[in-house]
Amino acid sequence: MVACVLVTVILLGPVQSPQVAGGQDAQIRNADIIAYGATPAGVAATIQARRMGKTAILIEPSSHVGGLTSGGLGATDTGDKSVIGGISREFYRRLKKHYDDPAAWKFGDRSKLPGYRPMEDAIWVFEPKVAEKTLRGMLAEEGVELILGEWLDRAKGGVVMKSGRITRIRTLSGKEYSAKVFIDTSYEGDLMAAAGVDYAVGRESNAKYGESLNGWQLSKNVHNHRFVKKVDGFVKPGDPASGRVFGIEKGPFPNPGNGDNRVQAYCFRMCMTQVDSNKVDFAKPEDYDEAKYELLLRNLEAGDLRFPMHPLFMPNGKTDTNNNGAVSTDFIGLSNDYPDASYERRKEIIQAHLSWQKGLMWTLKYHPRSPEAMKKLMAPWGMAKDEFVETGNWPHQIYVREARRMVGAHVMTELECRGIKPLQSPVGMGSYNMDSHNCTRIVDKDGFVQNEGDIQVSPGGPYSISYLSLCPKKDQCQNLLVPVCLSCSHIAYGSIRMEPVFFILGQSAATAACLAIDNQQMGKTQAVQEVPYFQLRERLIKDGQVLEKARRPNPPGTSRAVPPLDPAKMQGVVIDNPDAKITGIWSESSSVGGYVGTEYLHDGDANKGNLAIRFDAQLPTEGALHEIRIYYSSNPNRSKKVPVTLISDGQPREFSLDQTKATKGGYFVLGVFPCGIKSSVVISNAGTKGYVVVDAVQWIPVKPE
Repeated sequence: MVACVLVTVILLGPVQSPQVAGGQDAQIRNADIIAYGATPAGVAATIQARRMGKTAILIEPSSHVGGLTSGGLGATDTGDKSVIGGISREFYRRLKKHYDDPAAWKFGDRSKLPGYRPMEDAIWVFEPKVAEKTLRGMLAEEGVELILGEWLDRAKGGVVMKSGRITRIRTLSGKEYSAKVFIDTSYEGDLMAAAGVDYAVGRESNAKYGESLNGWQLSKNVHNHRFVKKVDGFVKPGDPASGRVFGIEKGPFPNPGNGDNRVQAYCFRMCMTQVDSNKVDFAKPEDYDEAKYELLLRNLEAGDLRFPMHPLFMPNGKTDTNNNGAVSTDFIGLSNDYPDASYERRKEIIQAHLSWQKGLMWTLKYHPRSPEAMKKLMAPWGMAKDEFVETGNWPHQIYVREARRMVGAHVMTELECRGIKPLQSPVGMGSYNMDSHNCTRIVDKDGFVQNEGDIQVSPGGPYSISYLSLCPKKDQCQNLLVPVCLSCSHIAYGSIRMEPVFFILGQSAATAACLAIDNQQMGKTQAVQEVPYFQLRERLIKDGQVLEKARRPNPPGTSRAVPPLDPAKMQGVVIDNPDAKITGIWSESSSVGGYVGTEYLHDGDANKGNLAIRFDAQLPTEGALHEIRIYYSSNPNRSKKVPVTLISDGQPREFSLDQTKATKGGYFVLGVFPCGIKSSVVISNAGTKGYVVVDAVQWIPVKPE
């Protein structure tokens, strides 16, 4: 229990009653630019301000720097790495330099980590403590004034406005700060909200911006994060009057595509390890309540033995562990109150997440109802002893995937992400999937549990982000920029919200802020909405930012931007990966289009020899000839020797696929074979080098010649 208390204190600090030290005569700290929130955006913004000759203060409520980048999200969600430039890429290059030193590898062999590539300029997987040390070093080099442990006073008078500008802000300790331009770089958008700027919380309807992936989305839920077994949702199975099991929402629920106030689920990105000398076991929390894990246990007892988390491997035998499966680290539904909540309520929400996740890990590893197969999977794991040492080895930052979103001078939507709608004044690029985690857990009409809201859809390539999406409406505030809780729809934010992009947008926001100060007229800083774009663009390019990239024609053998194939409309018998028998932990993706169904799977070029997928088909005619097609996207980074076994008509046949070679239509024809009523294809990653990708297998009847 001591560790739990310590975490919340560091996360939220003591919540005090607002008071101004010294009254109206209190000394006010001044700077050209003040950023509130030491997220990657705040770090990049203040570094850029100093490099452009301005004084800069970075205020952070907690005692840490880096947000999620130093808070457990060490397996960076990058998308297209070629569009990551400026200070963002500089950070990942510094990390690479650190890991180029053999002395940095205390618990692991760098040659065995796929994420470490000696010839590349940057590394995208890293340890939390290394990330924070690197960021603190970058701030110190530029002379940024870093102030920790100061919380914005969100009460009336905490943000003082005059003639459409913020003149000063006050923190809960009573300290006051004044700047020519403010930048809200917090995950929550507290400064923006306190300044009276318009914002949204939750999901818009599809109709609002002409989108297709927004609002209530039950049918689009990705297989990896759905219930794949029938699990009764009532306390007494089959009896609605007995009430719903913990974690299931009552409703009412919107119609498909309609908006609501729900936000995607939060979690802690755990840094786990299997290295015995650096491992701390999972402890049962003092407030453990078995009833909270009833759905988890029922799902396991129903036979869903997918590993209910996704460990992504980082240096020194550590992981960035994410949500995976029907019941996992995401605490679905508890995040809805967080964006507008008081500091006290947020502390309660964070503590509830921490308790949930600690209890989840203990339940999986030690509860009597956890199957032996699951206990065996859990047995080697624990928390990394040398990470988050002052917070009981649990991250100091909860993953706020989404909170407030400004409604500003321009709203980014799905249409801009997909490249359907033209965009003006780009200041950076995104490229990751439009990715929303689940928002709701329900009981369907048959009494079974299902999750709602999870979407992972590729935008089809990199896209630009408008400068105006960082700006409030001019009549609301003229000296504030918002690069984290920027102006965009829920589903667009699902793609933009990646840490490398926050670095990028923080730097761009600070560049604009510096130009606004330089362009002052009659002693008055130019409104951020009026900064000439040609001037901003010139400086961003000079500083290494990537603003635009043409959506090129499909590379040979790939099908980027090609729509998914509907297995129900395909010829013959199609077994997609959600219906296959999966061994081991595969990664799910939709970054290359043309796949069958909702996604494809890959091995991450890791766990060689431990992963396999078996596609079992029930065919209508005994002994008939069938053409067998294996669907996957090819790429030079794929394996050249993927083992495939065809079991048909009682005869196993061995094959090898070269997944680097181009495929026509997204599939490889294995051949024409006589097949029994039952036919199977097994694909594994045994003995492979490079990524192994699996999607679907198709059996098409062929008439004999």
